[in-house]
Amino acid sequence: MRRLTPVAQEDLRLRVVAALESGRVRTYGQAAEVFGVSERSVGTWWRAFKTGGRQALLAVVAQPRTGMGELLDASARGAVLEAMRDYTPADIGLSGVLWTRVSVKALIKLVCGVAMTEQGVGKWLRRHGFTPQRPARRSYRQQPAQVRAWLDEEYPAIAARARREKAELVWADQCGLRSDTAPPGRSWAPAGHTPTVRVNGRRFRVNIMSAVASRGALWFTVFPGKFTAKVFTIFLDRLARQAGRKVHVIADRHPVHRSKAVRAWLDENAERVELHLMPGYSPELNPDELLNADLKHHVHAARAASADDLARETRRFLHRRQRQSRLVCGYFRARHVRYTIEE
Repeated sequence: MRRLTPVAQEDLRLRVVAALESGRVRTYGQAAEVFGVSERSVGTWWRAFKTGGRQALLAVVAQPRTGMGELLDASARGAVLEAMRDYTPADIGLSGVLWTRVSVKALIKLVCGVAMTEQGVGKWLRRHGFTPQRPARRSYRQQPAQVRAWLDEEYPAIAARARREKAELVWADQCGLRSDTAPPGRSWAPAGHTPTVRVNGRRFRVNIMSAVASRGALWFTVFPGKFTAKVFTIFLDRLARQAGRKVHVIADRHPVHRSKAVRAWLDENAERVELHLMPGYSPELNPDELLNADLKHHVHAARAASADDLARETRRFLHRRQRQSRLVCGYFRARHVRYTIEE
């Protein structure tokens, strides 16, 4: 019987009872012998039929229920998950700023009085759509109201104006590569044997100023010294010349971008370049930051023999990306910067 499916078991029960009811078999023993089941089972089925009728013999297929094995009711579960979405552990009196299985376990105990194991907490979180993720960094100095105004009002107005003027709309940023930073990523190695990557050991750096457009265009300059107003204005001048039309440049609020020298240059070149500054402490709004991350992932500054070597490798990578417009377009498809894509 146990090897049969629920439907097959139901059919067998019905046939056994039908044989007894019609008189084809007269005793439990005869029915058990004919149908190859135990006499006790025959008796159980017959009594169930007499008590509840045919309905009592039908197969009952257990339907999986939402939250099977849940120790928390719907209200308690909602409270825990909402707290995890809206707050950090430190915000509600626990330790740390990341939700780990240990901190979630403590939260469940605090809110619901239910003790769970760490393994159980992990399974419970996955069941409700939570996964372990590397958190994005946001400055506590960021002003949400300014960000919302930028997304809802300021940027749409800039984009509409650029379209009316048939101007180029670009996103600019600067970054640096240092030889004393560790190579990015991880390397497989035997357990207990940390892999070693030989590096130069000398300290030098190169700086990069770049700009990207959602159509896949990329402009850049690589320079060894500090980022100054002169570097920035030379870059803007070259950008306007290479674009062949007016350029609306969106950048962060770096002191150089707000300097008197830059403002004076912009006043003199207002027909060629306009500079728009994003809300403070909001680098995640700039798709050019993704170019910087791409650059740092592929150009290993620690392996360079000299500053000239590092500058050469950096230019080689950026020239390659200039020919790969689809990858540059991909920077604009990240969820947090998708608002920048021009329709």
